[in-house]
Parts: sequence; C-alpha cells; structure tokens
Amino acid sequence: MGTPITLDIPHKLGKEGVRQRLDGGIGRIGEKIPGGATVDHRWNGDVMHFTVEALGQRIASELTVFEDKVHAVVDLPAFLGLFAARVKEAIEREAPKLLK
Repeated sequence: MGTPITLDIPHKLGKEGVRQRLDGGIGRIGEKIPGGATVDHRWNGDVMHFTVEALGQRIASELTVFEDKVHAVVDLPAFLGLFAARVKEAIEREAPKLLK
C-alpha cells in the first residue's frame, strides 16, 4: 500500500492556462530524476492522471484543476513513503514555478 501526499497549489491562470502549462511541463519531471524517468499522462475532464516510473518505482498522481488552484494527490509506493515529507516539500517548492 502506498503513502498518499495531498496538497493544493494556488494559481491565477484559470483552468485552460493551467492545462497548457501542465501539458507543456509535465514531461520535464523525468529530467529532474538522476538516470531519467518515464512520464505518461492523460486527461479526464479537468483531472490529469500521470505516472512517473524510475529506478524500479512507479508513482501515480492525480491533479484536479480548479479556477484558482490545483489539487494534487501523489501516491508514493511503500519504499518512497519513507521520504514523503521531503517529496511534499519538493512539490510545494517546485510546482508553483510551473504555474507562474
């Protein structure tokens, strides 16, 4: 069983602006991981489902886009759950940069 991280990321882009930023930037996550990663995503309405696979680990995430925020749920596998606080801090630090 995984360890879910949830957080809200405020923005001022509107739904369409956020969708464009996410579509254009989600693939760059793999560049931040040593050795690279595979990143896949798909939209279901205002919800982006995406996975990141690297170093034998798979992280499933769901981003729900609202007019003023993105609600993120990141499900860390058991091993990475040990680092949940650090992962959450990194997301809180880096995600707003994508939405500016």
